[in-house]
Amino acid sequence: MNNSVKNYYGKVLQKSSDLKTNACCTIKKYPKYISDKLKNIHEDILNSYYGCGLVIPDCLDGTKVMDLGCGTGRDVYLLSQFVGEGGSVIGVDMTDEQIDKANKYKNFHIEKNKFSNSNIEFKKGYIELLNELNLPNNEFDIIVSNCVINLSPNKEDVFNQVYNILKQGGEFYFSDVYSSQRIPTELQNDDILWGECLSGALYWNDFINLAKKCGFKDPRLISSTPITIQNKKLEEKIGHIKFYSATYRLFKLDLLEPDCEDYGQAVIYKGTIENHENYWDLDSHHRIWKNKIFPVCGNTWNMLHHSRFYKHFKFISNFNHHYGIFDGCGKSIPFTKQKELNSCC
Repeated sequence: MNNSVKNYYGKVLQKSSDLKTNACCTIKKYPKYISDKLKNIHEDILNSYYGCGLVIPDCLDGTKVMDLGCGTGRDVYLLSQFVGEGGSVIGVDMTDEQIDKANKYKNFHIEKNKFSNSNIEFKKGYIELLNELNLPNNEFDIIVSNCVINLSPNKEDVFNQVYNILKQGGEFYFSDVYSSQRIPTELQNDDILWGECLSGALYWNDFINLAKKCGFKDPRLISSTPITIQNKKLEEKIGHIKFYSATYRLFKLDLLEPDCEDYGQAVIYKGTIENHENYWDLDSHHRIWKNKIFPVCGNTWNMLHHSRFYKHFKFISNFNHHYGIFDGCGKSIPFTKQKELNSCC
């Protein structure tokens, strides 16, 4: 399947408009602080973008970042502006044509950003085989990916490789396509559907379980959008399967637990994350307002306390007392209430 994908993205697709569906181009409007920096990227790079989300997390200055399946480098060139000259971005892609185009514009972007040197490197390789690129383990602050993991035939290998090279407290912040159910084999064998980021999509619950299996104990959803496909012929092939573009953040933290446990903890956001003066969103159900005491579970407390976000929060309490499952996490005690019991067994 890798050879089919290389051909599709190296030979068949020459620009974004060559895509047959909207699965890899769902973002319509960006925040101003993103769109301003997109203006600094060469038009040829912008026109050969095949992402399905926004993979620019906060607090990037000075960090070491990797982009998996970087293509011609749009997100790499965008990230390079946020990490600054004190940080670095490595882009990895398996397609010669994509890497060649990405490298072609390195000097253009050095001059455009007024950098003294490039903070970017492009490497040819497979995202399932990062260990073959001589990358040290526990090295990267952040790894991103934009609509690429669905194209991999060995997704578990990807998550394991990412886990190995992330630092403790680092995160995998990525957008991808997910399905409402498992994709039938006959659709998985369709080269066009696979290349269009559809038939290689993970069933959403399989993704959650796979992420946990690979060490990312508490996946957090950032945002999601239904994919409409907009190609009648391909819609008929797919039938009643629904597809979604979704962005997740996965923290590499040994301290995380399988569930959200309540230790009576809270955090207070200082309002100091750039572009987020009044509130900051950790994920789709954690909007944390400035100067307001915000109760959190143990996992959320650890995500903030043991990551690059630490300095932006005040932390209340510790792990000395446990109060059961955290209210609001969607899980509750499984036992029948006392008044419902009708027998001694």
